[in-house]
Formats: sequence, structure tokens, C-alpha cells
Amino acid sequence: MKNPILILALLTTFTACQNSKKADKETEITKATDMKTTESEQSWTSLFDGKSFDGWHLYLKEGVSPEWHIEDGTMVFRPTPESARGNNIVTDKVYTDFVLSLEWKISEGGNSGLFWGVQEDPKYPEAYETGAEIQLLDDERHPDAKNGTTHKAGALYDMIAAPEGLVKPAGEWNLYVLEINHKVNLGKLSINGKEAISFPLQGEEWDVMVARSKFRDWPAFAKIKSGKIGLQDHGNEVAFRNLKIREMN
Repeated sequence: MKNPILILALLTTFTACQNSKKADKETEITKATDMKTTESEQSWTSLFDGKSFDGWHLYLKEGVSPEWHIEDGTMVFRPTPESARGNNIVTDKVYTDFVLSLEWKISEGGNSGLFWGVQEDPKYPEAYETGAEIQLLDDERHPDAKNGTTHKAGALYDMIAAPEGLVKPAGEWNLYVLEINHKVNLGKLSINGKEAISFPLQGEEWDVMVARSKFRDWPAFAKIKSGKIGLQDHGNEVAFRNLKIREMN
């Protein structure tokens, strides 16, 4: 008859070894996940520190206007009845291929926009003359939403409409992630974690879209790959937070 004590001891030792191997494996997975998360976060560069407008300035001017505020780590544009238009702000830095992530919140009846590829040149008084725009809008109340689906929130303005139902209403935060990749001639936008639109950045298909839009006779519209990122003053209150960018090499 086999020794039951010896058998029990062997089983206990085997179980302990298996548990140890499992624990080691789980530790390796956790470390790998933590490392991947850390590397992913390190690849992003913040465009807003929540305390200052460092890295931003008024288009064709220095500094920012009094209408731009910082409140609780949020960038807020709040015009007054006396405010003159033209308080668009742009990044100090020029970008070419990148992924941009930001959250935005529009006021009731509000309108604003996100530009990229902006050429800061006195020949072009407005940022939108050179930079393409992703629309920020209160679709429910702003009249521009009635000018066609390509004018609604999430649209590549006047060219491609975003699917309905992705953008949250005025007063709520929305997340845009915009990818611009000239290497593969592709632009993409996700809204609140869902894929929304994709589009070429140059070539025949892009040219056709521009030709059908209000920009068809604008000589410098979206012509140059590298440019600045801009946030629009459209005369209404809008807020931004968690702005960050990841450049592609």
C-alpha cells in the first residue's frame, strides 16, 4: 500500500509549484501591460497644461485675447457683446502627420471649429482660408445645422457629414480624435470613441470634394501638408480640455 502521507506531500508540492508559476505569469503580464500603457502615454505631448496658454497664440498676433480664459484646468472662449471677431488661436508649432485628441463642450446655440494645416501668413486674414475644419456645433439650436449635414458637428466642414447620434448635446463634453497621415493619404475622425469619418488628404477624390464646396475658389485652402492647429472664435462660448498630440515619424 502506498504511503498516503507521501502522496499528500507530493500533491501539495505540485500545487504550490503550479500556483507559483501562475503568479509569475500574471506578474509578467501586469508588468508588460503597465509598460505598454506608460509607453503609450509617453508618446503623447500635451498641448494644454491647464494653467496657461503656453504653446498657443492669436492667429497673426501675439498672446491671447481677454476672451480666452482658464477655468478649473479648462480652456474657455467666452466672448462679450463688445468682442470683436477674429480671436482664433493657433499652436506655436507646425505639425504634419499626427493624432490629435481633445475634448470640447459647446454652449447652447454655439458654433466653433477645429482647424489643421493652418498657414499663418498675412496674405490670409483668417485661419480658415488655409486650414480645413472639423465642425463643433450645437446641432439642435444653431442655424448652421439647417444648412446641410456637412455643416453639423463632426463634419469635415462643407465636405463630409458625420453619422448622426455620435455627438452629445450642448453643455456636455465630447471627445474628438483626429488622425492626419499624409504618408498614406488618409484623415480620420472618431467621435466619443466611435469611428465617424475618413477622407483623403490630397488627390482626385479630395479635389472633387473641394470643387463641390465653398472652398473651390480659395487658392490656398488645404494646399500645404504642414501647418498649425487652430481653435475657432465663431462668436460663441466653447470650452476645451485634455488637448494632446502624438506625432508620426
